[in-house]
Amino acid sequence: MRIAILASGKGSNLRVLLEQAASGRLKAEPCLVLCNNPEAGAVEQARKYGVPCWCKNHQGMERGAFDAEMLEAMNKAGVQGVVLAGYMRLLSASFIRAYQGRIINVHPALLPSFPGASGLRDALDYRVRLAGCTVHFVEEAMDSGAVIIQAALPVLENDTTESLASRVHALEHRILPQATQWLAQGRLSRPNEAERPDQSGRAVRLAPPAPGSLAATPPPPPFPCLISPELEEF
Repeated sequence: MRIAILASGKGSNLRVLLEQAASGRLKAEPCLVLCNNPEAGAVEQARKYGVPCWCKNHQGMERGAFDAEMLEAMNKAGVQGVVLAGYMRLLSASFIRAYQGRIINVHPALLPSFPGASGLRDALDYRVRLAGCTVHFVEEAMDSGAVIIQAALPVLENDTTESLASRVHALEHRILPQATQWLAQGRLSRPNEAERPDQSGRAVRLAPPAPGSLAATPPPPPFPCLISPELEEF
């Protein structure tokens, strides 16, 4: 699957995806990086790995017009799937419809709790006992899409936003490539929500891997956590 990766900041999740694709472990082809911040580290990450980068400051542009330009660039690149890796801007309805069911996002909180740009800080301010991160399908409402995979970890008594973020980001670097692999393999599906008003239609189904496609048991995370579904080594 030819994927576009959207990023706005330092690009640490982007770096992990590009690194794993370059090594051949991730069976997806990052064919385009899109960024709305010319000063973002994501731009340098794309350059480092030799992936074409479309970058433009969105300031002063209407959202629909900006997204239309991104869609044009993606169409030219033959993009089949989209991964949001720290993209800090809401997408227009027309953009989402163009790739419905093929856009995933990583969020630094356990959705549906603490959506929005400050999810991790909001969770810590609420004094939760468990924090974590979520990869989910992207829908028109912010952070509302069906959950693909989540990772949870205990919040320590002396945690700061920075110390908790460090551990949450380490888990993002595990679950985002995993979800991207499942997307690229065509293994993710869910029932039609319109036919399942009891919310069971939100359940994402993960098809079994092809025989012989898994290399080994993945190494455990460096600290106690719970990840569901379980990680695969690919």
